[in-house]
This record gives sequence, structure tokens and C-alpha cells, in this order.
Amino acid sequence: MSSCFTPMTSMLLLVLSSLCFLALCLILRRLSKAFLARPRELPLPPGSMGWPYIGETMQLYSKNPNAFFALKQQRYGAIFKTHILGCPCVMVSSPEAARFVLVTRAHLFKPTFPASKERMLGPQAIFFQQGEYHARLRRLVLRAFMPDAIRGSVAGIEAVALRALRSWDGRSVNTFQEMKTYAFNVALLSIFGKDEISYIEELKQCYYTLEKGYNSMPINLPGTLFYKAMKARKQLAQIVAKIVSSRRTTQSKAVPSDLLASFMESKEALTDDQIADNIIGVIFAARDTTASVLTWILKYLVENPNILLAVTEEQEQIIKSKEREDEPLTWADTKRMPLTSRVIQETMRVASILSFTFREAVEDVEYEGYLIPKGWKVLPLFRNIHHSPDNYADPEIFDPSRFEVATKPNTFMPFGNGSHSCPGNELAKLEMLVLLHHLTTKYRWSKLESQSGIQFGPFALPLNGLPLRFSLQSTPEKSRS
Repeated sequence: MSSCFTPMTSMLLLVLSSLCFLALCLILRRLSKAFLARPRELPLPPGSMGWPYIGETMQLYSKNPNAFFALKQQRYGAIFKTHILGCPCVMVSSPEAARFVLVTRAHLFKPTFPASKERMLGPQAIFFQQGEYHARLRRLVLRAFMPDAIRGSVAGIEAVALRALRSWDGRSVNTFQEMKTYAFNVALLSIFGKDEISYIEELKQCYYTLEKGYNSMPINLPGTLFYKAMKARKQLAQIVAKIVSSRRTTQSKAVPSDLLASFMESKEALTDDQIADNIIGVIFAARDTTASVLTWILKYLVENPNILLAVTEEQEQIIKSKEREDEPLTWADTKRMPLTSRVIQETMRVASILSFTFREAVEDVEYEGYLIPKGWKVLPLFRNIHHSPDNYADPEIFDPSRFEVATKPNTFMPFGNGSHSCPGNELAKLEMLVLLHHLTTKYRWSKLESQSGIQFGPFALPLNGLPLRFSLQSTPEKSRS
């Protein structure tokens, strides 16, 4: 019986087998490429998310928030997840991670605030922006607050400081509340100059009402703090519009150098709504933060008499260098206060008024092998960085001398970092130096309470706002209580 497979049939089978094998190889190759091209399944950072919806918000606010963050870092490392204020969050506490979020990959993380806060401050305020509009706003703010612009403001700030100090003489005061008033008046001077006095008191009262409702529940019903705050916010916008209109009609040949003038400059002028949103935002940013730092400075100075004595001697040397004892401060004088400047720096490090900042991932982001999902909040923890023994020896000790040498990169961020860092930091430092000059050389102060603690609301503050008693010195003294 002859075979049914002819040479031709065998050849055909061989060709078909080869084609099938080749097709199978091509399919496997494509499948392999598709598999390799698929994004890796990255893990979320370690951590815990707490209870449904409320997450770990109760744990955060039932104790010192800084202790909450420190415990998390100790347990999970420099990047961890949690769930607070109704939002899933990733927190980062290394200098490198903070730089990643705020500088090198800042385009992947947008600034974010609760919606109620945006409504109060104004949706067109600089805090909430990115891209060209943000860059434009930053240029305008920096134009008014850079050293070249504020060097002419020393006399005006000094007058505000002296008025404040005279009002404290012989009184027991809540230091934080008084520092808020001082910072508020400096902010108004820097924004509007000296020419808008007729509107300032009305503006202040509206702002105080707005401030009371800032941290309230966002329930917009008559009688609630939020409702009153939103009503005051509308009135604030109307007051700012009146000031803008008044300046347009009375504009003199001498162009003012204040912030409002920068916002109204013809080439990059903002609309009235944009001006109102950003002026209210600048007041908000300038007031509580600067007041908090000044309050902590006084606490640390009264607890460290040797440092207070050294600061006083530095400031008295400036007075002695002048022809007259009552000669006003100059910009050059403020550059001869190195120790006082280091005291400010160390206070900002130890107190870390801005403990963290909020960002939101605009897309899925990979960092250090972990996934930061789109829409999650990302919090660089400045206080953890400022208090890390890897960055500062004995970080809990108040020691201004540590700033005699440059700090490690990205380990000192009291004003944030990157394009959204505080554009008013030079003004803040100037108003602190001016006040401290007159406070240390003309006044003495003492604590009224023996208790020492911290309260949060929302910034970290000495307990009860640091009650102090101030008195004018009858003769120069070398010591303080």
C-alpha cells in the first residue's frame, strides 16, 4: 500500500507549519509588547486611611497635629497615606520629596483649598492659580514687595510700630491679637499707601467679620458665621472698588509704589474683581502668619535672656551709630541686624507656623516606587523637615547660631518653595525687624502666666496667645524680665 503523503504534500505541510509557527511568534511578540507597555501596578504609599469618610481627621485634631504627623512618619517613613478632612492624602516629609512636589514637578500638583475658602477669599486670588495668570499675578505682587520696592517703606512701617508699642505701654495684652493688629496695619499701608484713610476703618470692620467666619462650617443661612462672612466679603469687594475708582480719578503725576498701584498699572492692569480678590487674599496671607511669628519670637526671647540681651545690644549699637538718639531707622540699618535676623529665622524653623501646604495631583504620579493617584491631596510637611535631626542638630532647641552657616538645600522652607512660595517674605521680615528694634531698646515685657503650652487654630500659637505685660523703660537697661 503506497503512502498517501507525496513529496508535494510534505512540502505543503512544512510550509503551513512554518507559517503557523511564524504567526504564533508574531502573536506572542505582540502580546509581550502589549504586556510590557502596560503601566506597572504601583502600590500606594504605606499608611492607614482610618474610618470611612471621616478617615483620621479625629485623630489629627484630637491631639497636637505635629505629634500626629511625627508619629506617622516614625511608623511609615518619609512618604505615607492617610485620609483627613474628607480627602485621601499623601504626606511627604523629606526635603527631596518636598522639592519634587513644589519645584521640579510642580506642574503635576496644583494648589488646592476647600471650596468655601475660595469663595471667601475670591476665586481669582493668587493662591488658587496656575499657569500664565498665576505668573502675571506673582510679577505684580513681587513688583510691590521686592527689596527695591519696600526700601522706601521703612519710615511708614516704623510709624505703625511706634503707634502699636505706645498702645501696649502699661498694659497686659494678648500678644497674638496685638501682633495681628500691627501686621494688619502694615499690610494696609503696603497695599493702599497713606492716601485711602477714609475707607480703611470700614474695610477693617468688614475684614474682622470675614475672619470670624473663615473656619466656620460652610452653611450659608442667615445668622450663621459663614453667612455673615460672605456678606462681609461682598462689602469688602465694594469698598475696594470705591478705593480703585477714587485712585483712578485722583491719580497724581507721582505714581504710588504700593500693591494697588502695581495691580492698576496700565500694561498689566487687573479687573476690579481680580483686584478685590487679590487684595483680600494678600491681607489674609500677611496677617496671621506674621503675627504668629512675632508672638513666638517674644516667647523665645523672654525664655532665653542671654539671646534677648545680645539682640538688645545689637539694636542699641544701631542707635549709638546715629547722630541723634531719636533719628529714624533706615533701610541700611535693617541690614545691620544679623543676630536679630537669625532669631527670626530660628523662630520660623522651631515654630514652623506653616506646618504644611496643600497640593492636588492633576494626574497619576509615580514617586519613589509609589503611586500618587490623580485627585489625591499631597501635603509636604515643612515642620517635619524643620525638626528632623538629619537636617538640624538638636532640632527642638532654640539656637539662632545654627543660621551662621548655610542650611542644607530644601531644609528651610518657612515661606514655602517654588513658584507658589510667599512673594511677601521680604516685607514680612522688614516689619519684624523694625518692631523688634524699638521693642528691645525701649520696652520691657514679662509673662503673665506660668503655664507653657501650644494651641492650634489653625496656626500653632503659644497658649492663650501669650499674655504679656509691656512697659516703657525709663532708662536703657541691659536686662529684661
